[in-house]
Amino acid sequence: MLSLARRAIEVATALGATYADVRVIQQKHQEIETKDLTVAGFSRETSAGIGVRVLCGGWGFASTQRFSKAAVEQAVQRAVAAARASAQCLDQAIALAPEPSYRATWVSPHLIDPFTVSDDEKLALLFRCARTMLGVKGVTLATGSLSFTHEHKLFVSSQGSEIEQTFIRSGCEISANARDDHDQQKRSWPNSFGQYENAGWEMVQRWDLAGNAERIANEAVALLEAPQCPVGNFDVIVGASQVGLQIHESCGHPAELDRALGHAANYAGRSFLVPAQLGVLKYGSPIVNLLSDATAHSALGGFAFDDEGVAAQRVYLVKNGIFSGYQTSRDTAGAIGLKRSGGCLRAESWNDQPIIRMTNVNLVPGAAGSLEDLIAATENGILMECNKSWSIDDRRYNFQFGMEIGWLIKDGKRAGIVKNPSYSGITTEFWNSCDAICGAEEYVEWGVPNCGKGQPGQTMWTGHGASPARFRQVKVGVAHSE
Repeated sequence: MLSLARRAIEVATALGATYADVRVIQQKHQEIETKDLTVAGFSRETSAGIGVRVLCGGWGFASTQRFSKAAVEQAVQRAVAAARASAQCLDQAIALAPEPSYRATWVSPHLIDPFTVSDDEKLALLFRCARTMLGVKGVTLATGSLSFTHEHKLFVSSQGSEIEQTFIRSGCEISANARDDHDQQKRSWPNSFGQYENAGWEMVQRWDLAGNAERIANEAVALLEAPQCPVGNFDVIVGASQVGLQIHESCGHPAELDRALGHAANYAGRSFLVPAQLGVLKYGSPIVNLLSDATAHSALGGFAFDDEGVAAQRVYLVKNGIFSGYQTSRDTAGAIGLKRSGGCLRAESWNDQPIIRMTNVNLVPGAAGSLEDLIAATENGILMECNKSWSIDDRRYNFQFGMEIGWLIKDGKRAGIVKNPSYSGITTEFWNSCDAICGAEEYVEWGVPNCGKGQPGQTMWTGHGASPARFRQVKVGVAHSE
């Protein structure tokens, strides 16, 4: 593989490319889904190929699944032709921010390779959870899923980098659905779309699906008879998993520099975080600190090098409440006067051209202690956990989120559950209302495995470290009326 990659670089340079890189990627993936006590889905997939990116006036990209010298040379020729064509559309020349060359090998942290665990053991876990959930009167459907990916990536560039990375990614989720003659409700664990990490089978064991199955089943049933969430302006404590999704939609996406520059708009819009606001905009309260941190290797968006060979970095997007940085690539960094890329260029697979993607966008823990400490410090309000629905405009400014469950807080104590809670707001107003963030003991690196962007569309693995946080006088509503 290395010889083919080196040959691609030689051909690209000979054809006039001023820069070229090659990614040789081999992936295997397993997905298991259960519905009650049956297997609803079971798949094993493998994929392998070579992607070639060249700079020859403009950018060009081509790929091939054939691992032969002739196929690779043909892919390079197609990439160079595309680059020369795209150069005709440029308003200004492309300049790459400098980056050292690297010779490196890296493996994501894991203890137990999930592909060494038998299918019988995986299914037994999901069925054990299903039996527990179905044993709770009122539960009408129990679902579960496990997801595992092994990816080996070789990166070679014309600037001398030769980097090998191996990723082990694991995910898990269970949910209990309850129904009566008037309503239906759902509770999930660890999150409504599961939890995903750069980790092995040990992460499935750590999240203890079986140990949480009865609790979420009982909560799903209790929600059937629970009152609707009250409507109005309330102090809201947002659970850690939802804080992660809030970060994803209202900071992660708008802080992608290609969106802010208008280079990426069609698929999911642009950004309200325009470069003129950098270092000026009061994005949030002084306790709000948000980092793009690919060096958090166990989180789903962690890595050692991005897909143009830039070393993983830790960059403030918001510091002490002030909008302070973007997620960047080598060809966008210079547009805002940066001397180096933030290392955020990634592609879903070998046949996708890399684009700017979120890594791990994390909220730095605060000083509010545990979740129970924060509840005790809240006189009246609502605690909301586990996302059910989301909506945000194409500039990532106006949003609304529906949640699976809420708890009324009165005099610093939980005073009963409410169903169908939702909250909405304007991004900067919302984050400026943040007056408390729980500490490191509540911090979880949540994973989002299916972040969509680009045309043709790509999904990407991103992470969001977060603790529960309190927001003052948030607009609260009901996500679903009976």
